[in-house]
Amino acid sequence: MRDIDKMDGLQFEAYLKALLKELGYKAKVTTGSHDFGADLIMKKDNQKIVIQAKRYGYKNHISLNAIQEVFTAKTYYKANESIIMTNSMFTKSAKELAEACNVKLYDRYQLARLINKIQPSETPNQIKENTTAKERKCKICGGTLIQRKSKTGNFFLGCSNYPKCTHTEPIAKD
Repeated sequence: MRDIDKMDGLQFEAYLKALLKELGYKAKVTTGSHDFGADLIMKKDNQKIVIQAKRYGYKNHISLNAIQEVFTAKTYYKANESIIMTNSMFTKSAKELAEACNVKLYDRYQLARLINKIQPSETPNQIKENTTAKERKCKICGGTLIQRKSKTGNFFLGCSNYPKCTHTEPIAKD
């Protein structure tokens, strides 16, 4: 889970897609914006499932908005089920609404159990290496932050105007 905590949202979606493929689902990542509340759409045995992926900082909990969005996505995509998967936890009110709306929740611990059960062939680090983090702008000079690898093998975002600008950020935002 620590490796997942270091991913950005796009990398987390790619990891979930790889994980669900191991379960026999055909999974597709939706467009980054205007996705109508679904980050992934899975299909298997004439069943369609919409998933909202939330890669948050451990202390940031998933609230009601996520439940509302994925519940709406279920209708929009004409899906049979809706699920939220996160590396974090859910608020009490989010759990209550999810139960009332029949939205399945996978919190940090349930996701870890699923990963351990599947023993996926692709690791979070392999996904991070092969999936570029979502582009962000440099807060110092306005350049583009691009994914780089340190001498110790860790990934980070560094300014495209390096060495003129030495601004860096971690890939995962909390």
